[in-house]
Parts: sequence; C-alpha cells; structure tokens
Amino acid sequence: MTVRAKKFTPEVLLSAPRRSAAVPNAEGTLALFSVSTYSFQSHSKTSEIRVLDIKNGQSKVLTDDLGASEPTWLGEQNLVLWLKGGEKGTTSLVLGDAENLDNKPEVITSFNGGVSNIKVTTIDSNTISLVLSGLATPEGELYNPETTPKPQSTAKIYSKLFVRQWDAYVTENKSTLWYTTLKKSQGIYSMTVAPLRNAIPRSLNLESPVPPFGGAGDFDISKNGIVFIAKDPKLDPANYTKTDIYYIPLRTFEESKPPAPLLVKTGNLKGYSGSPVFSPDAKSVAFTKMKSIQYESDKTRLMIIPDIMDLSNVQEFYETKDGEGSWDLRPEGITWSVDGEELYVTAEENGRGKLFKLPASPRRARDLPKAIINDGTVTDVSVLPDNRLFVSSNSLVDNSIFSILDPLKPADQTTISSNSKGGKAFGLSQDQVDEFWYAGAEDYNVHAWILKPSNFDKTKKYPLAYLVHGGPQGAWNEGWSTRWNPAVFAEQGYVVVTPNPTGSTGYGMALQNGIKNNWGGRPYTDLVKGFEYIESNIPYIDTSRAVALGASYGGYMMNWIQGHDLGRKFKALVTHDGVFSTLNQYSSEELFFPHHDFGGTLWENREGYEKWDPAAHLKNWATPHLIIHNELDYRLPIAEGLAPFNVLQTKGIDSKFVSFPDENHWVLKPENSLVWHQEVLGWINKYSGIEAEQEELGGSVSDMRI
Repeated sequence: MTVRAKKFTPEVLLSAPRRSAAVPNAEGTLALFSVSTYSFQSHSKTSEIRVLDIKNGQSKVLTDDLGASEPTWLGEQNLVLWLKGGEKGTTSLVLGDAENLDNKPEVITSFNGGVSNIKVTTIDSNTISLVLSGLATPEGELYNPETTPKPQSTAKIYSKLFVRQWDAYVTENKSTLWYTTLKKSQGIYSMTVAPLRNAIPRSLNLESPVPPFGGAGDFDISKNGIVFIAKDPKLDPANYTKTDIYYIPLRTFEESKPPAPLLVKTGNLKGYSGSPVFSPDAKSVAFTKMKSIQYESDKTRLMIIPDIMDLSNVQEFYETKDGEGSWDLRPEGITWSVDGEELYVTAEENGRGKLFKLPASPRRARDLPKAIINDGTVTDVSVLPDNRLFVSSNSLVDNSIFSILDPLKPADQTTISSNSKGGKAFGLSQDQVDEFWYAGAEDYNVHAWILKPSNFDKTKKYPLAYLVHGGPQGAWNEGWSTRWNPAVFAEQGYVVVTPNPTGSTGYGMALQNGIKNNWGGRPYTDLVKGFEYIESNIPYIDTSRAVALGASYGGYMMNWIQGHDLGRKFKALVTHDGVFSTLNQYSSEELFFPHHDFGGTLWENREGYEKWDPAAHLKNWATPHLIIHNELDYRLPIAEGLAPFNVLQTKGIDSKFVSFPDENHWVLKPENSLVWHQEVLGWINKYSGIEAEQEELGGSVSDMRI
C-alpha cells in the first residue's frame, strides 16, 4: 500500500508502510527486507518479505504470508530462510528462492515451540549452522505454551527478584540459544535439519538474549562457535545491570552436549555488555562494555578480543589512565569491513544517529573516529563485497531510506530507495526542519530541534508544542518515530520544539550525568531557559498559546512543571506514563534505576527522593492536564497515573484520564495508538485555539487519501 497524504495525520503515520533494515546478499546485488502496513478500514495488518534490486532500487514480493518474519540469506544461490508461526505454538523454518520468485517456498522443518532471532553461518560446503533464541523449560527443553499443562491455580509465588519486568510476570521459563545444522542434499529444497540443541545449560542460570529487550544483537555466530551476553547469575538482576560476554567454542554445531560457556573477563569494566560481532575471519570479536554495574545508561566503551582462542587478551579502544576513555560518545552498533581492518560504528552525537569509521585495532586507533554519515539516524549497516556500505536509515520526515556509501568518499552517498520519497508521500519536506542552541542552566549550551508546519508562513505566528523526551537518559534525534512523531504535531498547526536538556544522550557524558540527584534541577532550568529563548528569539512562535507534552521522564517533567512557575506558561499539559511521586519508585521493577539516579536506596537517601518529588508541589497545580497511563506498565504502575488525575479532579482543574489495559509503557497497537493521538491532539488543540481554527476552516485530523 502506498500512502499519498494531503495532510500528515495520525492515520497516515500509523498506516504508512513500515520497512525493516535491508540486508544484502553475498554478491551485493539483492537485499532482503520486511514491510508491514495497517488498514484502519479493514482493521487488519499486511506483511511482506521483499527482495530489493540494489542496482535499480526496485523490489519484488518474496512472500506475503502474514506469519513470515526474519528473512535471512542462506549463503548461496540466493536462497532465503525465514520463520513462520505455526499451529499449536510451533514455528516453521521456510526456504525460498529470491532469484526465482516463481519457485514456491517450502517448509523444511518445524520446531515445537516459539523461536526467533535466526542467524546462520557456513561450516563447510555441505553444512550450514543455525542459531535461534527461544524459551527453555526448567528441564532445558524448548517451551511451547500450547502443549504445556496449565496449572490449576493462578497463584504466582516468588522468593527473589524479578517478580515482573516491563509488561509481564517473570516465569520459570528462561530465554536461551538453540543450535542446529542444515545438511544439503540433491535439489535446491532438499535439506536435512538436525534436532535443536540447547547451547546454554539451565544449571548455569544464564539467560540470553537478556530480557526484556534482548534480541539478535545479544549474540553472534561463526564457524568457531557462539558469543553471547547474559546477566551475572550471582547478582540480583533488579538491582544490578552487569552483563558478561561468553564464548561457546562449537566446531560442528552438531555436538550433542555443547562445551561450557567461557567467561570473557574485562578488568575494571564490569557493567553492561552489548553488540558482540565476529570478524569476517571468525578470529576476533568486537563488542561494547560499560563500567558501572548499576547504571543502564553508562558510557559504552568499544572493545575487542583480537584472538577468540585467547580470552585473556581483551582490549579497549581510546582507553585513558583515568578510566574515563577519550571518546566522549557511546558506541552502539558495530560492523566489520570486508578485510577486517576497519570498524563502522554507530553513535549518537548532537541529535543525530551518526556512523563513524575507525581502525579495527586499539593500537592503530590513535585519533578519535570521524563521522562518515552526519545526518539522520543510521539504523543498520552492511558491507558490500567492494567494501562500499549498504546503509539503512531514517530522518524526521522519512521513515526508511536505503543508500550506498563509499567510506572513502562519504560525500557521494547515493539513495537507492526512500519509503516516502524523501517525505513527499507524507506531505513533508526537510525544509520544515531546523535547530538551535541556547545557554543552559550552567556553563553549557543546550540543543533543540524545530519542526514547522508544511504550509509554514514566516509572517504568521504559530502556537508552540514543547515536547520533553523520556529516559531521562535519551534524546530527540533527527530520526523517525511512530509513537512520538513531531511531524504529527507540526501538521496540526504547531511549531514543535524538542529540546535536549541535561540528562540527554549524545552531547557528552557530563551533560548526561548531570541529571543524577538532579531530576527537577538542571533539566527544569534548561527547559525554562529554552522557553525564554523561544519567547525572545523566534518571532513566528506564539508562546501565549503554548502546550507541553512528555512521556516517562517527560511525563515526570510535566508533573514537575505543573507544580512550578513554568507550568503557568502553558495552556495545557499532557503526561503519558509519568512519575507522580518519586517516593513510589519501589513499585517499579528495575531498582538499579532509582538507586543510580537518586543516589542510593530510599532508606539511605530519602531526602534525595523527596527533593525532586512532583507530589510535594500539588498546591501549585492549576493548568488543564491530560493524564494517560497504561495498565501493563510495570515500570511505572497504573497508580502513578490515577493519583495525579485524582488530585486534578479534587482540585477542580480541567483534566481527563485515558488508560489502555492492554498496553505497556508504550502504546503500540494501531487502533489504540490512533485513539492516543486523537485524545492528545484533541486536548492540546482545545486549549491552544487550534480546534477553533480547524472548525472555522473546515479541517480535520483525518484529512488524507490512500
């Protein structure tokens, strides 16, 4: 389905095709990606796996099976494996031909349970190894909820943490990795699949991928085995963030009993591990590592194991004697060059998701890496046989871009495919995007994005939509979102400003870490100064018609602003899954978070929790306020939404409460998300005066065509 919108509305945002990153084949001629759409007319979803011709940018459908997912190149003849959810809780492994689309895909085996995160590698001319993730029962078998007997009682009994995490109660079934092999026979589709084997014995109490968000980035495979990350089993997972990297030296991937995982020791860096990636020759592994064992947003360091056969030799890039590291950014995704001599690394910087290049050796990486992609947000990178890069990215106006980049000539980046034709299909353009810097609370500058309406007229004045991001260790970047998309607000008639105050990532660790023990301090002052800057320096913004919105920490800040002077500057506020009282943090699940950000436990530093408590300033609440809170949000339970609404109603302040019983910390289901947008836009439009303008002009939030 192709979207052609006269106006970018919530319906357009939510029904527009969503593409995955695209992954090229070994020859660099074709690329695989998935695309899904949602129809509000039929209330149904479509899903396709498509094959992109890299040369001309055209794509064709490999399969439109709604259950198909995770297409993966098999390694030769352009054969493709993918997974398909089956009946009675099973998962099928399907083989298709990307070069001959007339050949009908075939199921080559089925697994008795749910598996995902498929990865493959070639062992020899006749053998391909395959690794997937899936839940294991206490006995170490693949878990299938459809065939497991249901208990007679609904009681849940716990004697240790976690009790629940993110949006689910923790069970006795644990995430693990499974391996098998595919043996080639005569004919394209003639393959023998060995039984799945559990790579991580339950007796070790290691869980990978790490819940709740762990996925394919938590492990990698090669002909030399598996590397993976898992939480330290000796530490309470609710109070510590420490994860370690392990190596399983598999040789045939047919071992009936896998070798015990080998722990990779990283010296004083004992925090979170991430993104392990084998080098092309399978001899080295690059990964990231944090220092603190109780800080999920600590600075990540780029690391390397030069020889996987010698786990005692682990090296850090840009290491300094004081242990801080000279590169003041947080590397994330890692890709090796074809020859293994260079690394391409993604990292946030100044509101962008940039791509950096550096030597694949700490000894040779003397100078800090330079960005070879400076705009938008890079989401995935693959290396073509000629060492050019195939890049998947997005921006504030385009939800999916595939491009080719020569790392020696980064200025010559060529777009192969744009999902929205550079935003044109949405009625958007890069001309709407701007940015500015202003003086913050102390001796630093704060960065902010501006998004203007597509019909912007510089002679007119527009109401302000002031958006505060969550985290708090997060940022508004030059990237696409289907949950908090600034363009939706801009197309209502607002000028949207998204500041990145103290606590934001991508501006150096000093700015990020400045929020510790300071939730309502420096960040709040930064936001006040940002508002004052807008009042004095941006003539086309009408701050007398301003509204403010935020979720998670942004929701906390809405509640904090409500009790302080800045709250009187806004016509309306919106809090989505925010913190009502910092004294309630122990109803959350990941306790390491408040322990870090509030400087200890509640009984050790109650004053720190009380100092930044929005509930301590309820007497000042006066601004109309929409509260949205979801019942499956176990990070900030439902009482954090009911309490502020009860206060607002008791005080006689115009307010509304919206709850989704089937959503977690985020609103993800299309129909729910549409209601979310309608409620939010209806609320702020009412108080900013836009609702009256739309009625006068006969406009509608659903003015679109498909």
